[in-house]
Amino acid sequence: MNDKTENENSMINNYLAHQQERNALGIPPKPLDAGQTADLTELLQNPQDADPGLVYDLIAGRVPAGVDEAAKIKAHFLAALARGEKSSPMVSAEQAVYLLGTMGGGFNIDPLIELLDDLQLCSKAADALAATTLIFDAFEKVFEKSAVNNQARGVIDAWAEAAWFLRAPQVPETITVTAFKVEGEINTDDFSPASEAWSRPDIPLHATAMLRNRIEKPLETMAELRQKGHPLAFVGDVVGTGSSRKSAANSLLWHIGDDIPHVPNKRRGGVVMGGKIAPIFFTSLEDAGALPIECDVSGIENGDVLVIRPHEGVIENADTGKTVAEFSLKPATILDEVRAGGRIPLIIGRTLTEKTRTRLALGPSEIFCRPVQPGKSPRGYTLAQKMVGRACGKDGVRPGQYCEPKMTTVGSQDTTGPMTRDELKELACLQFNADLVMQSFCHTAAYPRTVDIKMQESLHQFIKQRKGVALHPGDGIIHSWLNRMLLPDTVGTGGDSHTRFPVGISFPAGSGLVAFAAAIGFMPLDMPESVRVRFTGTPAQGLTIRDVVNAVPYAAIEQGLLNVEKSGKKNIFSGRIMEMEGLSHLPVTAAYELTNAAAERSAAAAVISLDEKPVAKFLKQNIEILSLLVREGYGDRNTIEARMEKMQAWIDDPQLLHADADAQYAADLEVDLSRITEPIAACPNDPDDVRQLSQIAGTPIDEVFIGSCMTDISQMENAGKILENAGGAVPVRLWIAPPTRLAARHLRHQGWFYTYGRAGARMEVPGCSLCMGNQARVADSAVVVSTSTRNFPHRMGNNCQVYLGSAELAAVSAILGRIPDPDEYRNHVADAGLVPAI
Repeated sequence: MNDKTENENSMINNYLAHQQERNALGIPPKPLDAGQTADLTELLQNPQDADPGLVYDLIAGRVPAGVDEAAKIKAHFLAALARGEKSSPMVSAEQAVYLLGTMGGGFNIDPLIELLDDLQLCSKAADALAATTLIFDAFEKVFEKSAVNNQARGVIDAWAEAAWFLRAPQVPETITVTAFKVEGEINTDDFSPASEAWSRPDIPLHATAMLRNRIEKPLETMAELRQKGHPLAFVGDVVGTGSSRKSAANSLLWHIGDDIPHVPNKRRGGVVMGGKIAPIFFTSLEDAGALPIECDVSGIENGDVLVIRPHEGVIENADTGKTVAEFSLKPATILDEVRAGGRIPLIIGRTLTEKTRTRLALGPSEIFCRPVQPGKSPRGYTLAQKMVGRACGKDGVRPGQYCEPKMTTVGSQDTTGPMTRDELKELACLQFNADLVMQSFCHTAAYPRTVDIKMQESLHQFIKQRKGVALHPGDGIIHSWLNRMLLPDTVGTGGDSHTRFPVGISFPAGSGLVAFAAAIGFMPLDMPESVRVRFTGTPAQGLTIRDVVNAVPYAAIEQGLLNVEKSGKKNIFSGRIMEMEGLSHLPVTAAYELTNAAAERSAAAAVISLDEKPVAKFLKQNIEILSLLVREGYGDRNTIEARMEKMQAWIDDPQLLHADADAQYAADLEVDLSRITEPIAACPNDPDDVRQLSQIAGTPIDEVFIGSCMTDISQMENAGKILENAGGAVPVRLWIAPPTRLAARHLRHQGWFYTYGRAGARMEVPGCSLCMGNQARVADSAVVVSTSTRNFPHRMGNNCQVYLGSAELAAVSAILGRIPDPDEYRNHVADAGLVPAI
């Protein structure tokens, strides 16, 4: 036996051993990597004693789709088999063409187009291409060939007739499921625990952690429910709040969805029912081909067998025959999305069909259900409606209008980035079409596992190869950097729920939609309604922008527009755009705290009206920062320099959009800042549960965290000024994490690191640190005052109780070892010589 044959046999033996290990966990083996695929192609040519069924199954179904390196090896090998350049006793030329047609798009497309000229294989190549939608630039090759090649003409006709769509089964009249119901609010951290973020790209493995912090024995419970013989449908009162992580949807669909043919370790479909489904989670389900249904779930119990009638909008109890809920499907295209395998496949396929029909001088296809567009209105546009309108080449867009705004800026971070990378591969993306795509490494920089180090290195190169901007571990938080790359009044997205631009507007999304936006350069959007938040009055001296942030839910609760209870949840902001007015003088960094906090309101997006002066100042600073990146060798250099040029062009001719006076809003909320006489904090463990300081004063605390994207240099300095008066180490565990390396360098040079050290602070690598809780965590059952974004159960630590407030309040609490009363807070702020921050 030669070394080559020994390596190939070793590959099979290693794979079988790995398969056995994974079987013990109840999950399938990982997809093949490039090295394994290369060995497999050799084995297919010279199988020796290999099991032919196993070897064929591996090449057919265990190699990733799209433009993965393993897929490249597979496509080249199959193309060589089809051309007769290589041979295999296990895969005929005809089978090779068939397998090329199952690879989605990317490296398989050119060989299939070439095979349209092969007399023996042309019809099979045509069948494969007719069912493929990830064609992109290769469309012109097929269209040109169609003038002289009947098979190519057949492909063009099939695209025009949407054969790729019609081959898929329609959504049935009835769907029978068993309800897997979890009471209360189920957030994305319940579905995809932050502590297990390292495993998110490995969907089956990560899914084993789903709900482990929420209910007892979730996997065993689901296994028992499956014994009833029906697929499971997930049911909850409030479903999918919190972060935008697509891993939450991936984990859920692993348990309730269906395998995707020829795409290993990923599932689609399934049914999710909720009294309220958070907007980002809803769209993530859409993108994955699931059927999300918002309805009253109070009549559904765990274990009920349900008959869903999707075309009628009725859910019945299978045992009693009684109707337990009624619903309206949304959006209007949802059944087409399910049939196509997801919203993104539908958009890509529908675009291909319409492009083909246009070239053939045919009218629009009548096969698809079209988005229902709102009627014309004589009213003006809101600020958000104008921003999105400009990105669509219009004056504005109306609520409910389907549109596809241009993506000017797209952000990705490292616990969702690996999934975004996988989605980009499946989309056959080799270069970004969005103007600027930025990747950060803020969640894994501080305490990386070996798997994190490998991810950081490979993902950094992946982004740069596609002309994106890749930061380095230790540079800091995604938002603190991405905000420095924004252009006023433009539209973008990001794979983190706190991607909420302080200038322009962002619609955060799961990794699938983020990948689509980065690759294609636009994103699908059903324009949400807007809620106007008008700030009036002036808060008391010593209060901060974080108190203004918390004043929004405080006022909404007072006015009956928001409640804390999960059953019968009321939230005027959910799924809508928060449009804020009355603080136009704010620095952009302070404005970001307000737009950022829209994530905790479950808003679809947020905008704030600012004056030209603070925006111009911000952009001038940003040009200097981006120039530094260029000098330090960050890439892609051309992308960074192009953004700097556009910033300078705006500075040279500063113009900002503004809402029309007669614009219409779904609701108005007035926040009278003169009524804020003391700090406001969010209480454990709900960012909506805000209370005045006097209501929580005296609560003993164990730990304090000052950091996250809700802090900037000025707040870090204010905390330092307060801590200077501590006279030594504070009586609690104190964590401090600067948002960026530039902020850390400034604070160090100004001597604040010395102050933090005297107070006994644990200094963290610039980045997210405790905010997400995927690496460093507070002690079990600790009571914490934190400046972080949210305080969901178990997020920062097991069974911890977290209060959210300003850096100033956190510093005073650290000194006292308890939450201060208003007078104590004011005295410490005054002793530190602090001036109002608003």
